[in-house]
Amino acid sequence: MSTTDLVALVCCDLGAIVRGRSVPAAQLDERLGEGVGWVPANHALTPLGPVAEPNPFGATGDLRLLPDAGTRVTVSAADGVPALELILCDIVETDGRPWECCPRDFLRDTLQELEAALDIRAVASFEQEFQLVLDSPPALPFSLEAQRRAEPFATAVMTALVEAGTQPERFFAEYAPHQFEIPVEVAGGLASADRSVVVREVVREIARREGMRASFAPLLDPAQAGNGVHIHLNLLDAAGRSMLYDGGRPACLSEFGGRFAAGILKHARALSALTAPSPTSAARLQPHRWSAGAVCLAERNREALLRIPPLVSLDGGDPARQLHLEYRGADAAANPYLALAAIIRAGLDGVRSELPAPPILDRDPAQLDDAEAERYGVGALPASLGDALQALAEDEVARGWMSPLLYDAYLSVKQAELAGTADLDLSELCTRYAAIY
Repeated sequence: MSTTDLVALVCCDLGAIVRGRSVPAAQLDERLGEGVGWVPANHALTPLGPVAEPNPFGATGDLRLLPDAGTRVTVSAADGVPALELILCDIVETDGRPWECCPRDFLRDTLQELEAALDIRAVASFEQEFQLVLDSPPALPFSLEAQRRAEPFATAVMTALVEAGTQPERFFAEYAPHQFEIPVEVAGGLASADRSVVVREVVREIARREGMRASFAPLLDPAQAGNGVHIHLNLLDAAGRSMLYDGGRPACLSEFGGRFAAGILKHARALSALTAPSPTSAARLQPHRWSAGAVCLAERNREALLRIPPLVSLDGGDPARQLHLEYRGADAAANPYLALAAIIRAGLDGVRSELPAPPILDRDPAQLDDAEAERYGVGALPASLGDALQALAEDEVARGWMSPLLYDAYLSVKQAELAGTADLDLSELCTRYAAIY
């Protein structure tokens, strides 16, 4: 690397936009210790561009972006384009103390609380869908033709993700036009959210190099399937065994796992304010859209908010190592640190409250009668971002996961988004957010 090459020191803000400052590589060693300047009002920037007004920060205060050297990512230069070099940062006070609105520290605190309270470690993976914004007619969904048309992008992006250390598992075409998905291997809770940020930025980088644009927006077209983020979560005891597995119970979900799942479902409406927080998000989370049309737990069912993926016994597969929960109600407008922390805290509340395990939906929600549909929460997620924010405000437990300052800052950003898009219909909203994410 040349000493004049730039290294980006970045954080993911409340609107899931990656922001930061770049320094020459020659200065990096000193910046690892002292970071670079930042200001609280940067956390009031909205995805639409302007600063949210009012916001709790104003023009006062100073912070630092403090790099975590272990998160350094490199994507090699190619065809005259400089290498992408970035390091994820914590947002800290000028004396190094954690800043109470740092999303990364919010997740770190959650993971520490989980371990301190129950001696349990969380591992996770963010499975993200995106679309290449192209004018050409799409190939058929899930087809090899769709994958081959994506070359050389497909191979280039997988190569870059390997170089970046995200451990990609597969590349495949999805249902919507020019839509693809790249699952990555599980990692510790904080590292999994870091990977989520890195995957998005690497995909965007390679798309730019190929003369295209990649969008992770929740919904590009109201008539099409949208782009979700499926958060796969497992909880391990001190010996590395899953706390969620019990081969003698329905769907092999342990009593502990059932209580954890019940907590997530209990707080589902409030969670949507943090996991699906764009003005277009709610339109994707509707019945019959293969997203999360029912606020329930299900096995092998892609209409449920919370799913137990299939256990595979082929080639000696061990169900005890495979069983985990998949939260299907998130998208790329969510800050991954806030989203994962909130899901864990919701589940922890279910465990502490000793909630009974929820019933497991065993069929398509479309087959349910009215009483059953109500029992399984079909269509029960908030119908808009405004409704989701109201649900968060009314859920004292969920609202209490955030400090008052963090809650006020988050609310100001989201209310500014609503005000800034109030005159747009859904199609116009989709166009606007396709350009943002």
